[in-house]
Formats: sequence, structure tokens, C-alpha cells
Amino acid sequence: MKRRTLLQQGSVVLALGVPHIARGATILTVRVWPAPEYSRVTIESDSALTTSQQFVPSPPRLAVDIEGISLNPALKELVAKVKADDPNIAGIRVGQFAPNIVRLVLDLKLPIEPQVFTLAPVAAYRHRLVLDLYPLKVVDPLETLIAQRLKEQVPAAPPVAVASTPQPPLTDPLGELIARQNATKSGAAHAGSTGAAGTNDGAEGVTPTDRLIIIALDAGHGGEDPGAIGPGGTREKDVVLRLAHLLRERINAGTVRGNAMRAYLTRDGDYFVPLQVRVQKARRVQADLFVSLHADAFFTPDPQGASVFALSQGGASSSAARWMAAKENKADLIGGLNVQAKDAVVQRALLDMSTTAQINDSLKLGSTLLGEIGRVGKLHKPRVEQASFAVLKAPDIPSVLVEAAFISNPREEAKLNSDDYQNQLADALMRGIQGYFSKNPPLARNRTRS
Repeated sequence: MKRRTLLQQGSVVLALGVPHIARGATILTVRVWPAPEYSRVTIESDSALTTSQQFVPSPPRLAVDIEGISLNPALKELVAKVKADDPNIAGIRVGQFAPNIVRLVLDLKLPIEPQVFTLAPVAAYRHRLVLDLYPLKVVDPLETLIAQRLKEQVPAAPPVAVASTPQPPLTDPLGELIARQNATKSGAAHAGSTGAAGTNDGAEGVTPTDRLIIIALDAGHGGEDPGAIGPGGTREKDVVLRLAHLLRERINAGTVRGNAMRAYLTRDGDYFVPLQVRVQKARRVQADLFVSLHADAFFTPDPQGASVFALSQGGASSSAARWMAAKENKADLIGGLNVQAKDAVVQRALLDMSTTAQINDSLKLGSTLLGEIGRVGKLHKPRVEQASFAVLKAPDIPSVLVEAAFISNPREEAKLNSDDYQNQLADALMRGIQGYFSKNPPLARNRTRS
């Protein structure tokens, strides 16, 4: 009863709408990032905030008390920043709960597991208070892929009756994944094996198979992490997501050696996805390839051209590749990863198991992509470079990182904003993917990735 009363009191204060000037820490800005997997609320301030929170399961809502401040206009903006299509948040109420305490009440659409944590200043950000709202029912990327496939299977109009030889019934190329998903849910065990898809070395008796080819497309950065920003204000996270959408269209309409293809995006909107989660998603859908899309940047506007990178188990192939990997691996710091999450360190360790076979296949894929990209634009380096990119550490999926152009170069920034160049680049990447499979046919899916 006391908890309900406290929440109600917070609502009454909001209704009064009394303006205040913030004391102690100053709230600089607030942001809301809805995503299918979770919704995030970020409160940025000029000094660290002290909070306490309580979750009420019925109806689901999260109350967060921010201590040492007073209500200010920036905090009030949270109310209007929640959109009707947010999958997790129904609304936010904010009010002056006590003289030095502001209370946020997040009304939720479904039961969630909240993570409330703070982030120290990094890059362009000051202190951040982050509220991550994860649904108790976790979004399964394999189920998402299956649902997308089934949604497209609209029954065709019945054909005109004519005498003909009976034809075998059409099969759904995603049937194997549906069967595997059902078997997994019923507790059936699946035997595992090693080796990257497309690698025939040491795989006795394993032959190519007719099945759906799945390409994981990873649009870099997103949400709190804008990536590099061009001199004209273009954000890397926006142009690479646009490129991912164009490439998805081509993949979903294409075939490889007579097999249907399907693209799976690790992020399909403007939200933050941790690096190891991107890899986990690709493994969960049993992707045949992983292609991470980025737009390079440097301190000066002179460098130009596209690059392709693969993982290195040893040292980087150049000082530039080492610098690039270090920069891209900071995405979790900028995007805002909860390092205290119980499985974050464990999952990173599990993915730090890259194999020689995976790297060899990644180099083959990268070389093919680089050749096709060179037909539509300038290359920064004529060969595939290698370094320890965290996002390329799937031990069983050939993985590359494509830097489409230097967004820090004004001419190349303009190209990245050009429909013509984006389409040419998507075509080149599509040709590269098909070219790789023409020499490295996919093998049967005989292992489970998690």
C-alpha cells in the first residue's frame, strides 16, 4: 500500500507542473531509444546522479528516484519523447517527489527486467544515467527470421485447371530452421561440429546442400553511439543502416547456386546493440556469413577509399588496422554497455574462440568483396587487412567488416549520401557475396549455435 501511495503522489506532483531550476547536478538532455529487444532511457547530466529504484509488477511500472536535484525543463521533455509505437514503454511521468528528489515513473506495456546503471563521461557525452528495459520474454532472432519468412508466403491465386503432370509440393526453404526451432523448444538435443560454413577442409562426407542461405548484416553503431560524423553532419549510424536495407532487398530477392537467400539485420533501427550481442544474434540464426557495415573516419579530411577487414588471431596487419580496430571496439563504451550485467564478461569470453578456418574463409570473402567494391569506387587498401575486431569473433561464421568510404572526407561523405552510390555499393556487395559462394558452397547445418 505504501508503494502504491508513493507512486500516486509522484503523479500528483506532475499534474501540478511547477517549474523548478535544477540544483546540484544539472540535467543536460534526455533521450528515449525504443527497440524490439529493449527500450532505453538516457538522462545526461554534468555530474554523476545518485538513484534508487523499485519495480512494481502489476500493472508493470518502474519508479526511479533521482536524488539531489529539482525538476527542470529537460526532465519534463521525457514525457513527450515516448512514442505510441514504443514496444515496451506506455508512458513516463515525472515530478518533484521531495525537495531534493525527482521521481520518474515509467508505465510499461509488459513485464520487464530493468537495468539501471550510470556511465562515466566518454567521447561527446557527459555523465549518463541509463535505464534499460528488457522484456521478460526475450526476443528470439530465429523466431523473428521465421516470422518474416512466413509472412511473405501469401497464397497465390488458384491456377486455371489444365491437364499436366503432377508436380511435387513446394517446400519452404526455411523448413529446416522451423523444424530445428520446434525441436529446440521441445528439448531435443542437436549434435555439434566445428568449422566455418563454406569450409570443406577436414569435413569427410560433408557435401553442399540445398537450403536457405542466411546472411547476417550488421549496421554499425546506432542509438547512443552515432559512429563517425562527417564534416557536413552525416552520421555513420544512419548511412550504414540505409546501406544495410538496400543490401537486404537484394539478398532477399537473390539466389546462390539455386538456393534462396535471406538477410538478417542485427539492428533494424536506430538503437544500440553491444558488440558481442551482434555476434550472438548471427550465431543464433545460424548465419552463413556476417558482414559488418561501417563508414571510416580519420583526423584529417584527406584519406579516402573503401576497406575490408577480417579478424586476426595475432597482431594487426598494419598500424592503421590496429588503430581502426581499437576505435571500433570502443563502440560499447560510447553506446553504453552495462558492464555489471551478469553475462557480459562470460559471453565475451565464449566468443573469443576464433578458428583458423573461420579466418581463412573470412579472408576469401573479404577479397571477393574488395574486388567488387573496387569496380564502383576507390579502394583505400588493395588487400584485406586484419586486426582484432570484437564484432568479427564468431568462431564458426566467416566474418568481415566493410568500411564503405571515409565519411570524414567531404567528397566521400557526399557519396555516402547519394542514392546512386549507395545502390552501386549494395550491388557490389551482393555480387561479392554470390561470388564467394560460387567457390565456397554452403554446407549442411549440422550444428547448433547459441
